[in-house]
Amino acid sequence: MTAQDIQRVLTLEPNDPRLLADLCGQHDANLKMIEQRLLVRIAARGNTFQINGPSESVDDAVQLIKHLYSDSQNGVVLNAESVHLNLQKSGLEQISHPVADHVPVVIQTKKGSVKPRGENQQRYVKSIQNCDINFGIGPAGTGKTYLAVACAVEALISNDVQRILLVRPAVEAGEKLGFLPGDLAQKIDPYLRPLYDALYEMLGMETVTKLIERNIIEIAPLAFMRGRTLNDSYIILDEAQNTTREQMKMFLTRIGFGSTAVITGDATQIDLPRGTPSGLVHVMKVLGDIDGISMTHFAAKDVVRHPLVQRIVEAYAAFEASTGGAQ
Repeated sequence: MTAQDIQRVLTLEPNDPRLLADLCGQHDANLKMIEQRLLVRIAARGNTFQINGPSESVDDAVQLIKHLYSDSQNGVVLNAESVHLNLQKSGLEQISHPVADHVPVVIQTKKGSVKPRGENQQRYVKSIQNCDINFGIGPAGTGKTYLAVACAVEALISNDVQRILLVRPAVEAGEKLGFLPGDLAQKIDPYLRPLYDALYEMLGMETVTKLIERNIIEIAPLAFMRGRTLNDSYIILDEAQNTTREQMKMFLTRIGFGSTAVITGDATQIDLPRGTPSGLVHVMKVLGDIDGISMTHFAAKDVVRHPLVQRIVEAYAAFEASTGGAQ
């Protein structure tokens, strides 16, 4: 605890294991939401709750937990939605911002740990862990998609989410999808290969295949997201620079309770038809100052591929700056 933090111990009565389990949620999901929204830390043992944090936030958390426990006693089913609505109605909700500490982040996957490299990658991962909607924007080779997939795998393994959705817009990079065999999902499959590769590396091919068969991992074109509401999911939208404004808005409004969304893209590699504005470029202007949404911008110095890739990115940036984007 810091000098400004306090600690309070709350004991709930009656000591009913069923009601307490309902209050905490599956894998303490309800408590984790309260922690995130009120910027406190909660340790539960039986019917005793130890709450640490800023004085006002701790008091708010105590009152909220008492209220939720009373609701549970009265037959109200507690879940992410009901906790969220109680926070909203009570006016307690504070959207947390990523903690700017120097404790290195390590992501645990089935095949081992993934360690973000450099300050910007560390900041990116901490943002993903603290915010429900996250943008990773920058050139190829900066680890945007790879780290997002690693965070998704960790969340699935720890049962923080029920499924992973990996999404890409069906836009050709100078090639024509219409000439490829199969339906839309089969046509776009080659464009999703980087996502498959990351999953295979972190979970193993056999595990990934089984999870896809059970729809725990879903890999789909962006068009397939229309009309859906995605709860308790980890959703990654890759190559987001190739979304239109309408598609970006549609995707962001699919996000449900208990879900985390990561949107990655490179605003310098837009493959949309000439004259079609990029949804990624547009959303940076629209949502840049919204609390609870993080935007991490990567630069050439963050490239973690072959050293020549960093020089290539820098050379293209310098050329385009000197020519104003002219050919």
